[in-house]
Amino acid sequence: MVDFLCGLDAAVAVIGGKWKPLILWALSEHPRRTGELRRELTGVSEKVLTQQLRELERDGIVHREVHQEVPPKVVYSLTAKGRELDRALRPLGDWGEEHREAIAAVRGASAGAAEPVSG
Repeated sequence: MVDFLCGLDAAVAVIGGKWKPLILWALSEHPRRTGELRRELTGVSEKVLTQQLRELERDGIVHREVHQEVPPKVVYSLTAKGRELDRALRPLGDWGEEHREAIAAVRGASAGAAEPVSG
C-alpha cells in the first residue's frame, strides 16, 4: 500500500503528468475513442496516451468499454469518480484561463533569457 503525505499528494499521484488532466478535460465533454483523443490532444504519442489511459482506468477515473466489432471499437468515458475529479479541477482550469496570457509571456521571456549567447 502506498502511503501519501496528504490528500493533495494522492490527487497529484492520480493526475500527475502533462496528459492526464488534458485527457480528463477531453472526456468531460463526452466519451471518446482513442483516435479521437489522439487527434484532440495534439502532440501526444499513441504509446503515452495508452499508458495514461491505462493508469486512469486503474485508478477508477476512466472507464474503458470494448465493443465487439471488426475492427474492435474502444470507447473511454469518465467514471463517477472521474467526473468528481473533473469538477475539482475546474477552479484550477479557471485560474489558468485567467492567467494564461501572462504565464505564456513570462515563460516565453524566460525561455529566451535562458538561451546561451554565442560570441
